[in-house]
Formats: sequence, C-alpha cells, structure tokens
Amino acid sequence: MFTATIFIFQGRVLTCSLFGVRHVLLAETFDPSSASVPSSASVSALDSGTVLKRLHALIGTDLAETNRIIVEQLNARVELIPTLGSHLINSGGKRLRPILTLVTARMFGYTGRGHALLAAVVEFIHTATLLHDDVVDKSDRRRGQSTANAIWGSKAPVLVGDFLFSRSFQMLVEYGDLKVLRILADACAVISEGEVMQLVVSNDLSTTEAQYLEVVSRKTATLFASAARLGAVLTGRSEQEESCLANYGEFLGRAFQVVDDALDYASSNEALGKSIGDDFQEGKITLPVIHAYQHGNAEERQFWSRSLEEKARIDGGLQRAIQLIHERGSLAYTMHLARSLAEQAKAQLHTLPVSPERDALALLADFSVSRSF
Repeated sequence: MFTATIFIFQGRVLTCSLFGVRHVLLAETFDPSSASVPSSASVSALDSGTVLKRLHALIGTDLAETNRIIVEQLNARVELIPTLGSHLINSGGKRLRPILTLVTARMFGYTGRGHALLAAVVEFIHTATLLHDDVVDKSDRRRGQSTANAIWGSKAPVLVGDFLFSRSFQMLVEYGDLKVLRILADACAVISEGEVMQLVVSNDLSTTEAQYLEVVSRKTATLFASAARLGAVLTGRSEQEESCLANYGEFLGRAFQVVDDALDYASSNEALGKSIGDDFQEGKITLPVIHAYQHGNAEERQFWSRSLEEKARIDGGLQRAIQLIHERGSLAYTMHLARSLAEQAKAQLHTLPVSPERDALALLADFSVSRSF
C-alpha cells in the first residue's frame, strides 16, 4: 500500500453541490511559517516521475489503447489538423485526465473497451482548451516546447481546437450513451464559462479568493471531476459512488491548478516547461497575487496596481513580484490551500472499495501538490 504525508486541514467547506465543492476558504488562523513551497519530497519516498510510472503501469494497456484511438481520431483530410494536434498531444503531457477515467473504470472491474475511447475524448477536450488558452494568453511555450500559436500563428490553433471539440462529440455520439454525452457536454459548457470568467477578472485586483476558486473550479476542476465520474458511470455504480469520484476529481483539479499558480512564482523555466512569471506578464490574478496584494502595504499595493491593472512596464517588475509574494507568505498560503484540497480529495475515497486503483488515486492527490512541474 502506498504511504503519504498527512497535512492538517485548518479550513472549512462553506457550500457543496452534488458533484463538486464551490467555495473552500482557509481559516484566519493560518500560519504561513507552517507551510512550504512545492517540493518533490512531499510524496513519501516517491519522486514525481515514479508516481506517474506507477499510474501508467497500473493501466498501461488501457493507456496504450487510448493513445491509439487518439492517433486514429486525429486523422483528417486537412494535413494541418493532425500535424498541429499531434504537436501538443505528443509534447509530454501527463495525461492525468484520461488516466482518471481509466483508473476509476478499472477500480470497479470494467472489462470493456469503452473507457479507452472516453479517455481519448477527455484528452481531446483538454487539448482543445489548451490550444485556445495559448492563443488567448499569447503564450510562447508549453511543456518545454514552442506553443502551436508560436509556430503556426493564432488562427490555426483556434480552428484545430474547434475540430477537436467537434471530433469529441462525434466520438460520443458513436459511443451512444446519453448520460455520458450529457456529462461531457455540460463540462464543456462550464469550462467555457470559466474561460470567460478568467478573462473578466484579468488585471482586476479586486478579485476575491472565492472568485478565483470559482474560476479554478470551472476552468480546470470540472474536467477532472467529469473524467473521474465516468469510471463509475461506465460500470453502473450508484449515484453516491459517482458523487464521491466526481468530488474527488473536483478537489484534485482544484489542488492541481492552485499548485500550477504557485509554481509560476516558485519554479524554474526548465522544471516548469514554460517561462516563469507568465501569469504575471499576462495580468492573471491568481491566489499568490491576491494574498500578497491583500496583505501588502500602500507602496506594495501601488506596485501591483501599476503592474497588473495599469499594465505598466516596470524594470525588474517580475523579480519584485516574486520578492513580495515570498515576503508576504503568499506561496506558503497558496500551498497550504492546495494541500487542504488534496486531503479533501483523498477523503472522498474512504467509502470506496479498497484496491490498488484506489491507492493510486490517493497517491495522485499527493503528487498534485508535491510536483515541481
């Protein structure tokens, strides 16, 4: 059985929906000195690479079938579509979302092939959102490589992203399960809302932690929740089991994104696979910034306002931002929340049958907050 470091959760859940928590806030007694920035040592004696290898070993044949379907479904009459789509899909992504579908299906003894197709659909949806994100954010690098828009310009990635969305729904119609179709169609709508919400709050320092978490929930955690839920749906499990897995995915997705936002101010270009400070340069209001701004003095708030709201180019601005985020304990605060979310993800698994797959899901929650990439 896998072992994991246990973290004390000092926050509380304010409201819950059936398939996801909507607002999680930290208690005012939080002590930044008790937390730490991302460290690969947090998952017991396992490094991040070992975690992914164990997951892949558990569902290796299933993942290979998912990859085969991805290559097959990327085929199109227009050569640019498979070329551009493959550029991102084969660029070293962790495949966490499709892995969730594969692992949860196997956890309940699924023996068919439908889970591989649905995992491919989940990956297509995720890839489409990344293509659109990189255009909106004008990102030059992702996963250590040039983004599609850096190579082909902004028009082609948007259109290929649209193709991937369309192909996803062709595959779902072919699969023929209305409940599965509704789950993923609803997820796509919520993700799109999250994208728009993030655009609305960009460069707005009045953004609250609750608003930030709502964007994270919609933009990132929704697909995690849907991917995890599919395993229970495929095997005809109870609504309670569906709910547990969906809530697990929701908490996991939130933790994963919160850590991503911390890494942008704590990691290195090489480890992260993109330029650090991209969020700062793009004016994204993430939790480290929200916390540092709210706890800053007048001079510090003026710096944040000039940098993010007025979009002024300040010499050494990124270095100053990183300095303030460290000095105000904002990274520690952010990681404390991420660990709390990861612990809540693991708590959702307690009522599910004991199995290697359940242990793998718990380990994945630990990985989400221990990684450096």
